[in-house]
Amino acid sequence: MGNNNKILDTAKKTILIETDAVKNLINFLDENFENSVKTILRSKGRVIVTGIGKSANVATKIVATFNSTGTPAIFMHAADAIHGDLGNIQKDDVVICISKSGNTPEIKILVPLIHNSGNKIVAITGNPNSYLADKADFILNTYVEKEACPNNLAPTSSTTAQMVMGDALAVCLLEQRDFTRKDFAKYHPGGTLGKKLYLRVSDLIEKNDIPQVNLDTPIKDVIYEISDKRLGTTAVIDNDLVVGVITDGDIRRMLEKNLDINGLKASDIMSENPKKIEANEMAVNVIKVMQNHGISQILVVDNDKYIGVLHFHDLLKEGFI
Repeated sequence: MGNNNKILDTAKKTILIETDAVKNLINFLDENFENSVKTILRSKGRVIVTGIGKSANVATKIVATFNSTGTPAIFMHAADAIHGDLGNIQKDDVVICISKSGNTPEIKILVPLIHNSGNKIVAITGNPNSYLADKADFILNTYVEKEACPNNLAPTSSTTAQMVMGDALAVCLLEQRDFTRKDFAKYHPGGTLGKKLYLRVSDLIEKNDIPQVNLDTPIKDVIYEISDKRLGTTAVIDNDLVVGVITDGDIRRMLEKNLDINGLKASDIMSENPKKIEANEMAVNVIKVMQNHGISQILVVDNDKYIGVLHFHDLLKEGFI
C-alpha cells in the first residue's frame, strides 16, 4: 500500500506542472492565433481537426466543443486520412493538425496532400521548428517545458496545453459569431444542460392539475381539492384573480388547533398575497425563488391569470435538482 502523503504530493505536483504549462500559453499567443480565428470565420466550409495518438483524442474533444458552440467541425484521424479518409476534406474547409512533435510520419505524408487541395492548415504543435510548423499556414505554439509524468514521457502537460488552445479558439469563434445562450440551447436540446436553457415554467406544468377554490369554499372541500389534485396546495380565487393560497401545511396547523372546521371557509385559513411566478419564466430560475422563500410549490400566472402550480417535484423530475 502506497504512502498517502506521497500520493497527494504527486497529485498536487501534477496539477501544478500542468497549470504552469497552461499559463505559459499566454506568451505564445500572436498574430498566428488571430489570423487562425479570422480564417475560420471567413471560411464557407467546416473545420477538420486531425491528429494521431493522444493528439487524436484531444482533436475529438475540440471538434465536440466547436460543434456545440456554432463552428461546424469533424474529426479525421491522421492515420485513416492517408488510407482513404482524405475525402472528408472539402474545398473550403480549414484543417487543424495537432501534433506535439510535428514530425510524425503520418503528419509528413498528410500535410502535403492537404496543401495540394488548397486548404489552409493551422498547426497546434509543441515544436515550432518541426515539419508541421514549417508547412502550416498558421502556427499555434503549445510548447511545454516538461510532461507531468515523472519520466517526462506520457503525454500529460502537452495534451492539456493542446486542449486549452483548442478551447481558446472555440471561445474566440463563439464571441466573434455573437453566439448567444439561445443559440447554445439549440445545440444542447437534451440533458439537464439543454433543459436549463430552454424549458420554461409553462412547459413543466402542462400536465399538472389546476387546484383552486373560492373564498367561501368550505374547509372540507378545500381539503378534498388539495388531496385530489396531489400538488400539496390550492389557489384561492376571487373574480378570476389569485387572492390567497392554502397548503397542506396550513391544513395540518389548523387541525392541530382543534378548531371546529364545520363553519370554516377557505378565507379563514388562507395566506394572503401568495408568491407567484410568470409562466414564461425560465424553469431553472424557480429553484432560487423556492429556496429563498422556503416553499416547495409556487402558483403560476400568465398576465395575472392563474394557470396552475409548479411543484418542487416537477423540477426534480426534469433533473434541475
